[in-house]
Amino acid sequence: MQQPSGTEETMGEIADDATLYDRHGQAIFAYVRLHTSSREDAEDLTLDVFTTALEHDNLSEMGDGEQLAWLRRVAHNRLIDGYRRATRSPVVALDTVVEMLLEADTAGPEQVALRRERYAQLHQALQTLPQLQQRLLRMRYGDGLRFAEIAVLLNKREDALRKLLSRTLATLRTLYSQPVQEGGKAC
Repeated sequence: MQQPSGTEETMGEIADDATLYDRHGQAIFAYVRLHTSSREDAEDLTLDVFTTALEHDNLSEMGDGEQLAWLRRVAHNRLIDGYRRATRSPVVALDTVVEMLLEADTAGPEQVALRRERYAQLHQALQTLPQLQQRLLRMRYGDGLRFAEIAVLLNKREDALRKLLSRTLATLRTLYSQPVQEGGKAC
């Protein structure tokens, strides 16, 4: 029994879509992961890129290089959209709000003010670090990635990242321990 031609076209399109993901999924995920703060965000964005690819009719007519370039451009545009949204409406983690409320109940106003000052000083010290060091800290402690995973994402050797993290933490300790003058500048 012969299937209707519409079903054959649909099966071919599904196979093309799966092949597209198999060929370029890891590259797009790695690209997006370098520019996002969490693995979950990178997975969501990668899914969004390939969903957009499914809606693009002429993608199967392109060569591999053209497909990858098109997918990277879509990923780049989605990342920019995400940055714009984040700057317009910053998100505060629920854990932070709960912690602040609990602190307010158990600690006096002086302790809360001192803790906020220490957080601000730490945040300021983090901002003075180079982007690579900030990204390394975020991936290791914020995202909980292992050095092997970070090495793949940053295209660096694992032992070099371990040394960089050690130097980064030492620098951060020095910056954090410096006294703060009026106006937020270190002495």
